[in-house]
Amino acid sequence: MFHYGAYRFLPILLLFIPFFSLFAQGSEWSRHQYVIRGEVYIDLEPIYAGHVDEEYPLDIQAASRRALEEASLFFSSMIYGWSFNYEIGERARQIDEVLELEALGSIPFGDPAMRITDTDVRDSRFSLWADYHLNDNLQRRMQVWRSGMIRNAQGTGFAPSHLDEYPGWIAIKKMALEDAARAALRGMLRGSERNRPKEAKGFISLAAFPRFYIDSGRWVASARFRVQLTEIVPFSAY
Repeated sequence: MFHYGAYRFLPILLLFIPFFSLFAQGSEWSRHQYVIRGEVYIDLEPIYAGHVDEEYPLDIQAASRRALEEASLFFSSMIYGWSFNYEIGERARQIDEVLELEALGSIPFGDPAMRITDTDVRDSRFSLWADYHLNDNLQRRMQVWRSGMIRNAQGTGFAPSHLDEYPGWIAIKKMALEDAARAALRGMLRGSERNRPKEAKGFISLAAFPRFYIDSGRWVASARFRVQLTEIVPFSAY
């Protein structure tokens, strides 16, 4: 069992992750004042979908690497988001509920525009705060996600409690996050559409970093989203 005190590990990260150039000056990204930020938590004794992780237990170097990988994913999901095709489904008509997501872009691991601002270890969890400095093009992209055409939605999603084959720790968290997107879209459409639609299409992005926790052996993601609907297909069309 890990029993670390609550203290800062930023100097250690500087040894492990020098390519992030945390204190770079005069670079292109440092001139941009528009910043998005979020906090990531990594369990030091991870178990995913009934599988003990291969790196169990995590040391600080492994936890910091995973935190940066998650932060890259979440920043990508905030800036670029996904296109989606959502079959709402209906049990009475034997129509399955299916959400298809396609990522529209990604922030690469090690992007110098991402900057670590703080780290901590408490109660067997490693936490990391990161900033992402947006250039002019990415600022314009973020403004689109905050325009009047965008709806807000919130959802809670679940990953399986057990899988026969272990797809990897981040794949499990992606399952929970994608299920949260499905729940958010379902709740949003239920609240805004008078008649239950058959299908919806559009674009969706994270509004902020999601929160992950374990409930009854399942990883759970609670997340807020921004949604742009481009098409709603009613059942009457079929």
